[in-house]
Amino acid sequence: MNHRLLSLLSITGSLLFFSQCATTTEADKPGTTQRAMRQETVAAPAATASTGTEVATASAAPVPAPGTMEAAARKSSADYRNEIRTADATLKASPRNFDALLTRAKAKSHLKDYADAIADYNLAARLKPTNAEVYYNRGLNRLKLKQYAPAISDFSKATRYNPTDKEAFFGRGAARMQMFNFKAAIPDFTKALELDPTYADAYEYRGISYASINKPAEAKTDLEKATQLNPEAAKSLRRYAGK
Repeated sequence: MNHRLLSLLSITGSLLFFSQCATTTEADKPGTTQRAMRQETVAAPAATASTGTEVATASAAPVPAPGTMEAAARKSSADYRNEIRTADATLKASPRNFDALLTRAKAKSHLKDYADAIADYNLAARLKPTNAEVYYNRGLNRLKLKQYAPAISDFSKATRYNPTDKEAFFGRGAARMQMFNFKAAIPDFTKALELDPTYADAYEYRGISYASINKPAEAKTDLEKATQLNPEAAKSLRRYAGK
């Protein structure tokens, strides 16, 4: 996997998913999904007693989050500020320079300036309205700001223009989980798994979603598979499947 998802699993590791309702670092293109996705996560939902209806309380789930995780080492804040200054100079001379807008947006995202990053993605989307990366990355930033409905819209556009982007499907599923819409999240994780059968996080969050709608057998199967692929998922297996 590339490090596009590194932020996905750190979207505010403390965003409360159910108690108050709760990527990757936006990168060049999809990467693996083990706890290193375009990285920035949200904690996983806390289990509650099964009632036959969707769970209404929990704690938080990994969600795509913004940033730009280059395949090599993570850049410093100073590096990102330099990228912004360079992009500013380019855009002053050429206001419609798509690449400069994208670079500046990613740098702002890494610096946690999500609102300004979104403003740049808005401009980029006007220049290239069918560019899937723009919508995916804007969706990640919207997740950071807890703008779940707009994030879902962006991930939907990303999947429309790049139907093979497993991370966009994962991101949409995660956003739907944040809105307690577990049933709608499950098909998104299923699609991500069709695209990558080794996507551990998709198994884990689909398992959590199953547990949240009182489907313990399906939850156990998914969480066991997630744990085989990523031992860290054992925490969710114990929490949601009692193992």
